[in-house]
Amino acid sequence: MNARDSISTMRDDDIKLTELAAELGRRLLTKNLKLATAESCTGGWIAKCLTDIAGSSGWFDRGFITYSNAAKSAVLQVQEKTLAEQGAISEAVVREMAAGALTHSAATVAVAVSGIAGPDGGSAAKPVGTVWIAWAWPDGEVTATHFRFTGGREAVRRAAVGAALQGLLDGVGA
Repeated sequence: MNARDSISTMRDDDIKLTELAAELGRRLLTKNLKLATAESCTGGWIAKCLTDIAGSSGWFDRGFITYSNAAKSAVLQVQEKTLAEQGAISEAVVREMAAGALTHSAATVAVAVSGIAGPDGGSAAKPVGTVWIAWAWPDGEVTATHFRFTGGREAVRRAAVGAALQGLLDGVGA
């Protein structure tokens, strides 16, 4: 099976993720930037999309999958106080995850995701589909956005991956 055949068997939304990742890679390479990911609810799906692109070693440094709170603290140095006071699905935590990904990599840009993909785990304050994404930029700025995605577990996770990639594209610029 060649690349064209494999693309023809992909879902339309997976094709969109591949296109986003390829364009991001082109821009990162052009701007001499390296990327790291820090993923919780997406479980490495962002890194998978990025490394599906041939030549990604030229612009992708590493991915951290920190699903548990203990991993977020141990690997990315998310403060236990932040986790206790804000919860894992919060702006403060994804900001610390993104900063930790930069600190513990050779990357100049990072994205971090934490959310509730479902079908369980939601609450009135943080229902299933609640996702926070943060992006850390070369100038030291960290931006974060709250999302509320709908659908089942896979739909929420796929939407989070797409939003993370789109946010990277928007932040890196043309």
